Amino acid sequence: MKLSAQIISWLFVPLITPVFAILLVMFVPSYQDVLNDDCLYIINPQHKWQIFYYYFFFCVVVPGLALLYLKAIGVVSTIEIDDRKERALPIIVMFCSCLGLYIFHTLMIPKEAEFSKYVYSYPLAGVIATGVYFFQTMWKKVSLHAGGMGIMSGFLIAYAAEMEVFPIWIILFAIVSSGLVMSARVYLGKHTLLEVVVGWFTGTFVTFAVNYYY
Repeated sequence: MKLSAQIISWLFVPLITPVFAILLVMFVPSYQDVLNDDCLYIINPQHKWQIFYYYFFFCVVVPGLALLYLKAIGVVSTIEIDDRKERALPIIVMFCSCLGLYIFHTLMIPKEAEFSKYVYSYPLAGVIATGVYFFQTMWKKVSLHAGGMGIMSGFLIAYAAEMEVFPIWIILFAIVSSGLVMSARVYLGKHTLLEVVVGWFTGTFVTFAVNYYY
């Protein structure tokens, strides 16, 4: 049981899950009213991979390398940042990475390209969510694993809400996998039930609100 919980924790690390969500909406068929061009499934495949590379670089590579560096110089004692007091700087790094992606897309993508609003709103949601997590960490060791799952879930729910056709199994997958991740974190003794619940609902609410109303 412990091994299963550890595997689940590593499969759904907080840096990966938001990127996984953008892959799902770009490559799983969905349909939107012809008067609205925010559907990510219908865009050019070359643009899809371009978007993915940018997300992967800013959301996984940059914070991942920064975390390894912080571990190497002793700023954090473990990769999972088990000590609440060590979490502030890694969260600031994630905040800056999301902000960098938002600014990059805003400045580099010409307005005439008419890209989907989600290309901009998703990283903006990451900026706001990580900002909230920074202040929550001053109070509790809020689960970043649950936060990552919440960000993924909130984005998928907001996206599905604006599509005429969207596979329901993706939403079910997000909810079930969120439950598994939160259960694993509690079982491993990494977090309390309150810490995973706060992390998930914060990520879900902030991400849904930003992406739906952007």
